[in-house]
Amino acid sequence: MRAPQDAARAKRRRRLSKRGRILLVAVLVALTVLFFSLRGIARVYTDYLWFESLGFGSVWSGLIASRLLLGLLFTVGFFVLLWVNLWVADRVAPRFRPSGPEEELLERYFEVVGRRSGLVRGAVCLVFALIAGAGVAQQWNDWILFTNRVDFEQKDPLFGLDIGFYVFQLPFLSFLVSWLFAAFVIILIVTTVAHYLNGGIRVQTPGQRVTPQVKAHLSVLLAVLALVKAAGYLLQRFELTVSDKAFVTGAGYTAVKAQLPAIMLLLFISVFSCGLFLYNIRRRGWVLPVLAVGLWAFVALVAGSAYPWFVQRFRVEPAESTREAAYIQRNIAATREAYGLAGVEVRDFSATGELDAASLMEDEGASETLSNLRLLDPEIVDDSFQRSEADFGWLRFPTELDVDRYSVDGKETSVLIGARELDGDSLPLSQRGSWEAEKLIYTHGYGVAVAPTAELTPTGEPSYRVGGVPPTVDAGMSVGLEQPRLYFSENLSGYAIVDTNRDEVAFPDDAFRYDGEGGVGIGSYLRRAAFALRFQDVNPLISSYITGDSKILFERGVRDRLEKVAPFLKFDSDPYPVIHDGRIVYMVDAYTTSNRYPYAERFPGLGGTAGLGGEFNYVRNSVKAVVDAYDGHVTLYLTPEAGDGGRVDPIAQAYAKAFPELFESYEDMPDELKAHQRHPTDLFRVQTTLYGRYYIDEPGAFYEGSQRWVVSQRTPREINAATTGTRPATLPGQPVEPLVEERIRPQYLEMALPGEDEADFLNVRSFVPISEDDQKRELTAFMAARPDGSLVVYRTTGSDVEGPSFVSSIVMSSPEVSLEISLLNQQGSRVELGNMLAVPVDDALLWVMPIYVSAAGSTSFPQVKQVVAVHKQHVEMAPTVDQALRQILGVEEGEPPGTSPEGEPPPTTTPGGPTTTPPPPGATTTVPPTGPDEVGDLAARAQELFVEADRALRAGDLAGYQAKVREAQDLVGRIATALAPGNQPGSA
Repeated sequence: MRAPQDAARAKRRRRLSKRGRILLVAVLVALTVLFFSLRGIARVYTDYLWFESLGFGSVWSGLIASRLLLGLLFTVGFFVLLWVNLWVADRVAPRFRPSGPEEELLERYFEVVGRRSGLVRGAVCLVFALIAGAGVAQQWNDWILFTNRVDFEQKDPLFGLDIGFYVFQLPFLSFLVSWLFAAFVIILIVTTVAHYLNGGIRVQTPGQRVTPQVKAHLSVLLAVLALVKAAGYLLQRFELTVSDKAFVTGAGYTAVKAQLPAIMLLLFISVFSCGLFLYNIRRRGWVLPVLAVGLWAFVALVAGSAYPWFVQRFRVEPAESTREAAYIQRNIAATREAYGLAGVEVRDFSATGELDAASLMEDEGASETLSNLRLLDPEIVDDSFQRSEADFGWLRFPTELDVDRYSVDGKETSVLIGARELDGDSLPLSQRGSWEAEKLIYTHGYGVAVAPTAELTPTGEPSYRVGGVPPTVDAGMSVGLEQPRLYFSENLSGYAIVDTNRDEVAFPDDAFRYDGEGGVGIGSYLRRAAFALRFQDVNPLISSYITGDSKILFERGVRDRLEKVAPFLKFDSDPYPVIHDGRIVYMVDAYTTSNRYPYAERFPGLGGTAGLGGEFNYVRNSVKAVVDAYDGHVTLYLTPEAGDGGRVDPIAQAYAKAFPELFESYEDMPDELKAHQRHPTDLFRVQTTLYGRYYIDEPGAFYEGSQRWVVSQRTPREINAATTGTRPATLPGQPVEPLVEERIRPQYLEMALPGEDEADFLNVRSFVPISEDDQKRELTAFMAARPDGSLVVYRTTGSDVEGPSFVSSIVMSSPEVSLEISLLNQQGSRVELGNMLAVPVDDALLWVMPIYVSAAGSTSFPQVKQVVAVHKQHVEMAPTVDQALRQILGVEEGEPPGTSPEGEPPPTTTPGGPTTTPPPPGATTTVPPTGPDEVGDLAARAQELFVEADRALRAGDLAGYQAKVREAQDLVGRIATALAPGNQPGSA
């Protein structure tokens, strides 16, 4: 039997040593951290696989390296600086600490630390270094631009430096100096505490409180702080070029005459203070450092704050327009350049000419415009697409369709196009919630629907040239569609696993399995486990349907995909599908922006889901992105600026230098895709908002502001619709613009501009004068943007030219239109008003607006039932554009426009009044009823027709309803003619 003392010794031997316990705790902590970091590690690993699958592995490594490098450099740099200073503090510590009241507390500290002072020093340095370097990785974008600078070849007007310095170098340099100043403040504080603990500083001890060695050390640190502050003042001079304290962005009168000299004085004082701190090493006391700090504080208060305030209040404000004139001129020039408004071509357009059939026949451009009128409103007819073309409940068109152009019947034609996207929330009830159904079976959308914007069926519905499932392409279309499936689309989210043992949903019935090149292979269990962790879903790891050839598709939303590939770009809010090379691709406009362009006005961003969110003062549509809807392949094309000799934006060039594998030349883009590029909506919204103010050349008029324009008020979509009260973005530092109504949206139109014979695919927006109550609705100008980005502005030279909102009011006040809308807007039917479309013809202006009707019931969809044409307050309404135009021109049905019966001139028109056209020879004339009995019969018949029309409307027969109403209206017109005084029996 073992003796008790032997058992005790064995127990002591089994206990871990102190070092072993520490090692065990460290291992347990490491395992815990690893466990909670597994998902993060899985995300990093799967992101790498995703970039590799696209061929952009170097982009992933470059983005990761920039973040890691910055964080590592600044963390290590701070650690070394603090460690060296703490080491110096230990080296210059007195051998014998002076006795004093605080010594008892310090003795306890040294008893705890003992010989572990080096370990404590390292731990302190590590903690502060991690804090100092934690947020530095967020500066990765500034670092990339800093290390890849490209000159703008333009100089700022204040310092004469290339704009590239402000855009590429100043942001990172300003951050670096700010970081260094904060770092040395922390180092100074920690070092002072270390000297106190070591006995070099005593607060309550009589006699010498700071040893000479400590004084020298702290003086050197203060001198370094003064030098860093001087560097900050040096850079602060350049920051004045984007200051927003003046009337406009940029260095104004006060900044140049008061702030700039004050900054230079503070810079000199900082350098002088540095010398005083160093000189103080040889002197006793702290008089010189205190003097230096006091002098700096006094000058900063007086010269840096009080003097600029005095200059602004007593020199600038009493004559601000005069004092700021030169700087306003700089702001105007810089803003135009920064937002692509410098090369705007301005033309005059009277818009007051008479519209006649002869000029319309001779104007080829107007004919092209009329043949491409956008009767199908992309904001309204999405329901028509959904009801007639979705075919399957889990397929859905976007809520706003896209406008594009294709060759139809040999002619470039404006069309609406929408892609049938997979709607995961609308799967069959039996399949909802099933992982197999959602991730393996219902994996993709299918095909597109294409309808010319000016073509309608007899019932007022879109006339599809591409449609159906499987897709049918009209023989008149110049494209084919061999691969209609969409595994990547505008609104798709989540992940899908393809090329499995499970057939995917097919259209209409055949089995299908993905055979594209896109996706990340998940044949190994390591990858399956990584994706299971990423998506917090165990099924990718355990599903028996997954094989060695299976792939996972994720980041399937077009914008999500692009923002992950190129996080330094901003992408337009409206990706649009294009049929190209037998398959569907999405084209997306990408922007490069900066908020550092000298003197350019800041724009607060568009807000919402717009691609141009956040503040900026420089923007270029420098990249065209293409995403293949089948395999998800991404291509980014560098796009040259319009009117700049084909030069690519310098910021885009810098990113191309950093990531050469990511970008391709514009010349490499297929011509078929170039034919579908357009001027992007988000950029055009920014440009039109700014142009209403920055079209003014003269600083005095600019300052006064009375000549400013604003974007036209949006026309109402529903009868008696209240205004939304939303406001467009306003410029910082300026009073809120008195806009109380929503503004008209940019419109993509296939149209010919005045004076041009050929139509182009334009983005168009109109302007009205600014007013306090937002009641001025006269058209002052409209801007058109061509697909290459060049801008044309037409300024109206005539007086009181009606704008779109004004014309809408004229239409709604027309008795004929009001009666028709009242009749259509009954029995649960709903009337919607389409866009107000402008058609310029020579020096005349024609307005056209479609009217939609949706019958009662959840299965109804809007149909174009009437078209309104307006010219100089003369309103006509008819079922078709051709009929409405003939009524405006006074041309009989069946006659070619431009002629009148027997060669007579076209009839004159009276604003708001009816058109009188002489009947052609041999034509019969309707004779009004002459007797009261006949009038009574006609009234009875009209009443019967109105009742029959109501029955047709309730039955959903809109065509029959309209026919009955028109017949009844004709009878009412005959009755009114019979009852007129001149037609009464026996009248003279």
